[in-house]
Amino acid sequence: MAFFDSSRSRFTLDDTGGVERDLSAYITDISGLPGTRTLEDITSLGDAGRKFIPSSEEAEISISGVFDNTRNVGPDVTLGTLRTHHSAVDFGYAPHGTASGSVKYSGKCWVETYEVSSSVGRLVQFTAKLKVNGKVSRGSY
Repeated sequence: MAFFDSSRSRFTLDDTGGVERDLSAYITDISGLPGTRTLEDITSLGDAGRKFIPSSEEAEISISGVFDNTRNVGPDVTLGTLRTHHSAVDFGYAPHGTASGSVKYSGKCWVETYEVSSSVGRLVQFTAKLKVNGKVSRGSY
């Protein structure tokens, strides 16, 4: 069994102009991929046990990290402007980096929430929730 250090993880998100932005240097936590799928209950009165059929998939990506307002590339300009954007954008997540053969989760998403927080004695932080639009694809580099 292989174990991986998260220092190689990469997360990219297109900005409002369709330019891919690598937010990995700012992110300290990411979760939610590849997501869940709904299982519809089709159990009837005569069944001895529960029965299900798969339905739609649903994924919500949660990210948090260190705030940076660097013009054109930082998480604030990317996530802040996407919060009010009118179309879903591409994302890519590589849990073990982007070397040939590495797993990549990708799709389109909306920025549902983006929040910045400050606490005494701590770095300014951000959190964001991204809703996947459609299905998450699993591929490789």
